[in-house]
Amino acid sequence: MARVVVLDYGSGNLRSAERALRRVGADVEVTADHRAALAADGLVVPGVGAFAACMTGLRAVRGERIIGERLAGGRPVLGICVGMQILFERGVEHDIEAEGCGEWPGTVERLRADVLPHMGWNTVRAPAGSTLFAGLDADTRFYFVHSYAARRWELETNPPFSPPLVTWARHGEDFVAAVENGPLSATQFHPEKSGDAGAHLLGNWIKSLG
Repeated sequence: MARVVVLDYGSGNLRSAERALRRVGADVEVTADHRAALAADGLVVPGVGAFAACMTGLRAVRGERIIGERLAGGRPVLGICVGMQILFERGVEHDIEAEGCGEWPGTVERLRADVLPHMGWNTVRAPAGSTLFAGLDADTRFYFVHSYAARRWELETNPPFSPPLVTWARHGEDFVAAVENGPLSATQFHPEKSGDAGAHLLGNWIKSLG
């Protein structure tokens, strides 16, 4: 059974994520303990609210170091919603710019859409070869709640490494809905709130932990 830590840094739907991961067969612990987070087979980084506030909470538990240390050792990490956004270099909300974890280049910013927040079910455009979306139909819908996103992808392919797999969605404009980049994966939507589709995606991630 895969051992998964849901990182508790004061932000995110911790219990919802815990229940969803247990549903797909994971042994789950919700904690900010550094040692447990490093030792787990997989680390889930949830997040809700403002980018800057999430980064403040993450730094308070040395979360950015935990993420960095895991990735340096090829240990899987899954970011969810703002837990995905903080993996980028920076976020801009209400003219306030905050530094992120810097695992990916780029800025998280307000979507250009007539209606915000983007709240509800939406399809995504997953690339061929995706592990997260394997076995899911193209018309599968996932649950989103956000006003900010990465509106472009800036990471260039660096041979001989495989290029990141970027999944897109649209609300007013295209935005990054998910990324699979070696041991680092993330979704802008909430798989833990996406019913059977979200459970299938989390199950795919759990299986990938080996």
